[in-house]
Amino acid sequence: MNYTPPIREMQFVLHEVLDAAATLQGAGVDVDRDTIDGVIEGAGDFCARILAPLNTVGDRDGCRLVGDTVVTPPGFKKAYDQYVAGGWPAVDCDVEHGGGGMPSTVGSAIKEMLASANPSWTLYTSLSAGAYRCLNANASEELKRRYLPQLASGQWTGTMCLTEPHCGTDLGLLTTRAVPADDGSYRIKGAKMFITSGEHDLAENIVHLVLARTPDAPKGTRGISLFVVPKRTVDPDGAVGNRNGVFCDSIENKMGLHGSATCVLRFDNAVGHLVGEVNKGLAAMFVMMNGARLGTGVQALGMNEVANQKALTYARERIQSRAPESMRTPNQAADPIIDQPDVRRMLLTQKSWSGGSRLFLYWLALQVDLRKSSPDPSVREYAEDMLSLLTPVAKAFVSDRAVDSASLGMQVHGGAGYIADYGAEQTFRDTRILPIYEGTNGVQSHDLLQRKVLSDGGRRFKQLVEMVSGYAQTLDGRQEMDLFRVALITLAGEIDTLVTDLARWAQDDDCRVGTSAVDFLNLVGYYVLAYFWARAADTVLQLGDQATDFHRQQLAIARFYFDKLLPDTFSLLVRARSDTRILMDDAAIAF
Repeated sequence: MNYTPPIREMQFVLHEVLDAAATLQGAGVDVDRDTIDGVIEGAGDFCARILAPLNTVGDRDGCRLVGDTVVTPPGFKKAYDQYVAGGWPAVDCDVEHGGGGMPSTVGSAIKEMLASANPSWTLYTSLSAGAYRCLNANASEELKRRYLPQLASGQWTGTMCLTEPHCGTDLGLLTTRAVPADDGSYRIKGAKMFITSGEHDLAENIVHLVLARTPDAPKGTRGISLFVVPKRTVDPDGAVGNRNGVFCDSIENKMGLHGSATCVLRFDNAVGHLVGEVNKGLAAMFVMMNGARLGTGVQALGMNEVANQKALTYARERIQSRAPESMRTPNQAADPIIDQPDVRRMLLTQKSWSGGSRLFLYWLALQVDLRKSSPDPSVREYAEDMLSLLTPVAKAFVSDRAVDSASLGMQVHGGAGYIADYGAEQTFRDTRILPIYEGTNGVQSHDLLQRKVLSDGGRRFKQLVEMVSGYAQTLDGRQEMDLFRVALITLAGEIDTLVTDLARWAQDDDCRVGTSAVDFLNLVGYYVLAYFWARAADTVLQLGDQATDFHRQQLAIARFYFDKLLPDTFSLLVRARSDTRILMDDAAIAF
């Protein structure tokens, strides 16, 4: 597998459109453009040189359960050791825990490249970052001292243990038990499934964050507590002890991501410690869950990017059929398929999704940094509102588009895409899980419409519309931006009216939210990406004669997005208003 880190595209987003360094400096984060570039260039080299060559190996060889240990594919362990030696796990962890203190914005750029180069391998690292943040936000100082330095360094990895065989998203049904012991610890007993990186041979220890119930816990989600349960016990001074009562009973035989161990874990009176308060575990775990949802969006961006790189390379090299006469190469029997209009449609669609998602997700990462570091309470509050509102969109809209992009990549390859030789089918298989895990995209859609829009009377959503509309108004009088300005203003009005109607209808129709939620989330996704593509186009146009060929490419993609993809919002607006009785009519499924 060949992978070229999209450093120039990243720099365009970070420095030219978002001006990330200045924004971060304004929030008190000590970082500059050269430092950001140096970090992402170094990470890109690691991804291209070390990880990408192992991607096919991981898919071909997969993981093996040998006794109580999962053996990862050849080369994975060595690559992980190099990753740790290079200090990459600690880049965006706190300095007090041995981290580099870099902002989440930089961490997101690194995570994109990791996901592109080798998504299976990357999953061993991604949940470690989430475990670090969850413990940092909720654990006692004693537990932080015990676990955070090792998670930051990569010496230990982490997991998130929620799902049980009888319940998936409905965590109120979980039955794993946590019984208090005399020494203040708990004994954890139960089974968890679909646990990414639940067992492996890469690191010295694995730190499991486990949701469980104490004996007197109330039913439902109000009775869930959070516990840290290591694979090997950890003394108060941080020393690793004997094997804890955590065992991998099996690893899942999956459609894709074969190099990632997805485990069924058995907790057999395992020693664990309470994180946060009793019965408040779900709220504590949401730090990790929301981080994982944003991370899924970044992973989807990485998969989208590599699907496009594969397809673009193939389309340039594949000589087949004659192009339209105006595009033909003289004295040649056939032309590259990239000169076929429909092939260009597919390639530009991929580029629109990857470029627009990068703009959106890096901006969200900036909000994470502003929420954490800004000295201005109003800035922190606004960042929190935008993250709360748009995290479901980042997870669901971007992951659905990544699947679309991977499918288009196979289509560009034609029959070559359906066989294993070119890697297009592996990319599709690896990508297909993204709309499913970390809360299915239907769940994300319901969360957006019900909890993030209707529940607060549209307060947070109004802030989003005001941001986009306010920007569109600044374009008034600039003829070269009319395409973007008119579309943004028109769509804002349509969505605002739709929200008002849905809020009214939902009062008397308990199926209304479920009927409209997916279309509504996709509508918001198109709208948000339109805003960022407009900003990208504006950035290029303001360069005038200073614009390079790269800049003109970004402008052309922005125009393609508005011309070819944004019109899909017309059908979404219609579908979001569809009659719930049509969908819920029992006659439609009683066959």
